[in-house]
Formats: sequence, structure tokens, C-alpha cells
Amino acid sequence: MTKPRLTVEEHQQLGLRLAAIRDELLHLGTDLMNAYPKSGPEAVPAQKLTAAREAVDQARCELDNAMFREHPQQGETTFYYPQEEDRVYRR
Repeated sequence: MTKPRLTVEEHQQLGLRLAAIRDELLHLGTDLMNAYPKSGPEAVPAQKLTAAREAVDQARCELDNAMFREHPQQGETTFYYPQEEDRVYRR
């Protein structure tokens, strides 16, 4: 049995949410890197946030590819890579 895929609208909403999560992880990581040493045990939280951001970036890339496979005529790159003013989270 084949699982249902995301609709175009679901891809668009997920893309906005993931972009906002990515931005938040970037800002939090930067805050920690400015507040703590860049090496040693105190650097681990910032490193973990960087790894989380990179994982979100990889997921966005794969989902962008899936969207274009599933909806080649309707998909847009701005779904997973929206302009800053269109993102859910703004700092």
C-alpha cells in the first residue's frame, strides 16, 4: 500500500515552518557562540544547534526534491526556501 504524499499546500506550510525553525536554530547558535568559548565542553550546546540546523537544511533539500517529483507543475522553490519577509518567525 502506497502512503499518501503531501499536497502542494502541505509542502508550502511545512516549508515555511522548517525555514523558521532553521532561522531560530541559527540565531540561538550564534547567541551561544558569542556567549561561550568556541571549543571545549562549553561549546557543545552551540555545536549541537549547528548540527540540528544542518539536519533541518538537509530535510528541506530532500523535501524540496520530493515536492518537485510529486507536483512538477505546481511546485516552487520558495516553498522550502521562502524570502525572509515571508517566513513565519521573525526576530
